[in-house]
Amino acid sequence: MKVGFIGAAHLAQTYSKHLLRSGHSVILSNRRGPETLAGLIESLGPRASAAPVEVATEADVVVLALPWTQLQSLQQKGIDWNGRIVVDATNALLTYAPDFRRADLGSRTSSEIVADMLPGARIVKALNTLYFKVLERDPSEAGGRRVMFICSDDGEAKKIVASILSSTGFCPIDLGGLAEGGRIQQFGAPLAGPNLLAL
Repeated sequence: MKVGFIGAAHLAQTYSKHLLRSGHSVILSNRRGPETLAGLIESLGPRASAAPVEVATEADVVVLALPWTQLQSLQQKGIDWNGRIVVDATNALLTYAPDFRRADLGSRTSSEIVADMLPGARIVKALNTLYFKVLERDPSEAGGRRVMFICSDDGEAKKIVASILSSTGFCPIDLGGLAEGGRIQQFGAPLAGPNLLAL
């Protein structure tokens, strides 16, 4: 499949390598323009390309790999999100190390808010729970596969994303819908951070 990334930092680069090794292709984008990604694309190989954000969103699956504070910029681009499978890999943080200040989500989960921001998108929460240094390692370890938590209100979209995760060597664990699943895998929740193996 072709996977488009909005954002081209640690998460996008790390999971792109797993995708490329497994035969998928990737499109990376950032807010500074595709020309700023030329060196990275060259290092990733021929099935990787760079494009404007609007082009990356036309891939089979789109991964949100940008900071929480930049999500609103997507609403200003006039992108039609209807029917697009969007993996929400964001964490609702206003600042990062050392203080990790969280956004005030009220009683909702971060992915429910993302779903409101991208009307019509088929949101799947995944790829947000592992530190990128753990994510970059071989997902097969000690006779098992590294666990990747996943949740969505769209059963078919969840199956497609789970299939991609499995194809790259990870073991997707279905946590249900965005409300219940998202609550236990978003930043600060019990399943955000643990490096678990399915044996």
